[in-house]
Amino acid sequence: MSTNIDKGEREKGNGKSLLSAYPFSHFPFPLKKPELLAPAGNFEKLQAALIYGADAVYFGGKNFSLRAFGDNFTREEILKAVEFTHGLGKKIYAATNIFAHNTDISALADYLKFLSRAGVDAVLISDLGVLSLAKELTDSKIHVSTQANVTNWQAAKFFHELGAERIVLARELTCAEISEIKSHCAAELEIFVHGAMCISYSGRCWLSKFLTGRDANSGACTHSCRWKYNLVEEKRAGEFFPVGEDERGSYVMNSKDLCLLPYLDKVIQSGVASLKIEGRMKSVNYVAGVVKVYREAIDSYFDNPNDFKIRDEWLDELNKIAHRPYTTGFFMSDGKPTEIYETSKPSRAADFLGIVRGFDLSTMTATIEQRGKFEVGQSVEFLQPHGKTFSQKIISMRDADGTEIFSAPHAQQIVKIPVVEPVEIWTLMRS
Repeated sequence: MSTNIDKGEREKGNGKSLLSAYPFSHFPFPLKKPELLAPAGNFEKLQAALIYGADAVYFGGKNFSLRAFGDNFTREEILKAVEFTHGLGKKIYAATNIFAHNTDISALADYLKFLSRAGVDAVLISDLGVLSLAKELTDSKIHVSTQANVTNWQAAKFFHELGAERIVLARELTCAEISEIKSHCAAELEIFVHGAMCISYSGRCWLSKFLTGRDANSGACTHSCRWKYNLVEEKRAGEFFPVGEDERGSYVMNSKDLCLLPYLDKVIQSGVASLKIEGRMKSVNYVAGVVKVYREAIDSYFDNPNDFKIRDEWLDELNKIAHRPYTTGFFMSDGKPTEIYETSKPSRAADFLGIVRGFDLSTMTATIEQRGKFEVGQSVEFLQPHGKTFSQKIISMRDADGTEIFSAPHAQQIVKIPVVEPVEIWTLMRS
C-alpha cells in the first residue's frame, strides 16, 4: 500500500459482506455504537481528544505505563484531568500496563489506590500481579491491556472471570477471530484501529533492553526496531553488508502504521465495544485530526448503516497527518507486507501553526495562540472540532495589544487575524 490510502482501498472498505449476511437489526449479538477511545499524552492533548469527539481517553502517570518518555501526568494533573473529563460526561482510563518487577509492587499498590480515589473509570493492566493488587486494594474497573496477548476466546473468558470488565485484544487477530471471541465471551472487547504498530508480538519486546538497557516492557522503549541495520559475518569483522536493495539500507523491523478506517463497517460489525487510537506521544494536531475523522465516520455509519460510504475528506485528513504508509495489519489478513523497507521516518504532516482561543463574530476575528511561525500573505487551513474545514489567506495580523504585525515567530504568542468564516474555539490552524 502506498503512503496515501489509495482508491482501491477506499472501494474495498465500502463492502457489505457482513451486512448481507446479517440485516442491521439481526446480528448474532446486539450491535451498539462503540466507544471512540483516544490517547492523552498530556492535559492539552486530553482536551483536544475530548473536544474533537472522543468518548473516552487513556493516559499514563509518571510511572508504570508504557510511555516513560512521554509528558505523562503528575498526581495533581490526574485529578485535574478526571475533573475535566467527567465534566464533559466522558470517561478516563489510566494505563498501568508495565510488566512489574518485585521492586515495583509497593509503589504500584499506593498508585493504584490513588487512581481509585481520584475517580478514574478503569485501570489498564497487563500483569497478573498488578491485576491482583487492583482487585485486592481498589474498586477500580479493570481493562486488560493488549500486552497481555489475548488471542482466543478462552483467554478472554479467563480474564473476565478474574474480574476484568474489558479485554484489549492482541493486534495479531483477524476480523473473523475477533467476532468469534465476541460470540464466546461476555466481556467488552477493545481493539486498536489507528496508529503506530510494533514489530514484536503484542508489543512484547526485549530488543531495546538488549541493545540499550532500556526496557520496553517497563515503558522505556528506544524504538530499536526503527534503526538501520547491517549484516556482519563472524569471520569478516568490520565488513558490513546492507540488508536491503539500495543505498538507503533496509529497516526490516520497521512496521507501517495501522489504519482500519476503510474497513470501519467490518470493525463495528465484529461487535467490539471500543475503538482505540494509538498515540500518547503524538502531537495535538494528530490527536485532533484522527479523532475527528473516526468520530464522523462512526456516527455516519450508525446514521445509515446500509448505505455507509467512506468519504474522501476523511481519508484526505488522515493523509495530512504525519504517518508511515498505512496497513490494515492482521485485521483483513490480506497478505500484504506490514513493514517499510526504505526509511524509518514518517511522512511530513501539515504544519501545525496555532489554536483558536477566541472568536469575535462582530468583527470576524479569531484569536490564535501561536504554535508555529506564520505571516501575512500565507495560506492557512482551519480544522474545526465540529464545523467544516476551510482555507484562506492571512490578510492582516495584530498582536495582543492591537499593534499591527506581519509575522508571528514567538512561541505561544497571541495573535488576532480576520477569518472568512466563523471558527469554533479549539480550531487548529495549519498550513
